Amino acid sequence: MAEAVEMLQGVQRETTCSICRSYFSEPVTIRCGHSFCRACLSSSWRREATAVSCPECKKVSQVREFPAVTEHLVQLTELGKQLHSQLLQSSQGQSQCARHKEMFQFFCEDDQTPLCVRCSQSPEHQTHRLSPIEEATHNFIENLQHIWNHWGKYFEKAEKHLAPKKPVVDWQWMITEEFNKVHGFLLEEESLCLEGMRQEQRANQDRVSQHMQILQDLMLELQEADQQPNLELLQDVKQLLGRSESVLSQWSKAVIPELREYPIPGMIERLRQFRVDLTMDRVPKSLCLTVSEDLKSVKAGEAWQVESNTPEFSACFAVLAKEAFSSGRQYWEVDVTQVPQWMLGIHTRYLRRNRRRNLSSRAAVFLLQCVKKEEVYYFQTHPGPLKLRMKGPVPRVGVYLEYSSGTLGFYNVLQSSLIYQFHYIAFAAPVTPIFSPGPPLPGTKAGPMTLCPVDTKLCVCCSSPL
Repeated sequence: MAEAVEMLQGVQRETTCSICRSYFSEPVTIRCGHSFCRACLSSSWRREATAVSCPECKKVSQVREFPAVTEHLVQLTELGKQLHSQLLQSSQGQSQCARHKEMFQFFCEDDQTPLCVRCSQSPEHQTHRLSPIEEATHNFIENLQHIWNHWGKYFEKAEKHLAPKKPVVDWQWMITEEFNKVHGFLLEEESLCLEGMRQEQRANQDRVSQHMQILQDLMLELQEADQQPNLELLQDVKQLLGRSESVLSQWSKAVIPELREYPIPGMIERLRQFRVDLTMDRVPKSLCLTVSEDLKSVKAGEAWQVESNTPEFSACFAVLAKEAFSSGRQYWEVDVTQVPQWMLGIHTRYLRRNRRRNLSSRAAVFLLQCVKKEEVYYFQTHPGPLKLRMKGPVPRVGVYLEYSSGTLGFYNVLQSSLIYQFHYIAFAAPVTPIFSPGPPLPGTKAGPMTLCPVDTKLCVCCSSPL
């Protein structure tokens, strides 16, 4: 019995938390090899502001990572509790049968209970395995010694594993190098992109300067022609008028810059982690619009025939999303392949004027509009100064909203490039996405503007959904 008590005391030392002095509850083992209850260690570390240390040996650790529960200590703790309970049952205080008031002489292996002679002769124990108390105690000590040796070897291996040593593969260094490599690639792409933008700005300035020089030369020629005799003037007037019309027709191309595509690697993939599943309001703002049954697309009707392409006018022919946002980040994509003219953006009931004054009472919209004239597509914003031209359409537009910073961005999904971005919008009310599929071009059949499902991608080769 003395050996069993000593053995149990050893198990208790290995399964007792040095903070609460009780059996482990969700035991965790830290780098120095000491173990504690998960709640006890958490409470101890919360009191340490910067670097954390072992509550027992006071060894400081620069890593504040909380360890996982040590499963083998959980099993050992449960085993210690069971052994403690069995030892109590075989102690002097429990050596007498409460029913017959006789000393225990046998131990039932099946029920794991001590028995007196009369209990051992009862019908319920006739088929059970019975052993004398001394023999059962001896077997118990041998089993305990075997378990103790087994867990001792396990602890030695665990301590060697937890001991600070240089890893065979330095994964931290390798992963850091991979991120540095990605950062380097992005810096190179950024440098090339900015240099391309600077060259394009210089080319635009040169183009405008050349066009202004042509206009000045034409004006001087017109002034000189005004001084010519009538007959000579009539002979030259046809040529002058033709040149004037040609110069004026080139004015928009010279003054309005072209929307260049500067791909940002990985941008669309990053934005897509904030995708939201939008649906359109079943009742649009205008009878000229028709919303599909699944509330995922809207189409302009034949009644929408307007001359004005201004955002203020076209905003009346729009449909709102059923969802509104007042926090977080959201991203959605819209297929505009079948609508040559369209408008996308957000609507909010009011904005914050400044930090002192009250909120503005006027509703606000922030829009990107595409207008097609002849074979050229023009992009403009409301509000804002953007006015760019593009030779081809944008098949799919991504819209990114970040409420807290007041950011609204529009992206060419196919080219992974930015079209335009609003900054520092003083949101003070929920923000609702807005969609407008027009106005339709005269003589054309209007197609739908469609919300893209959150699980679809775009094939770069053919611009079609996968």
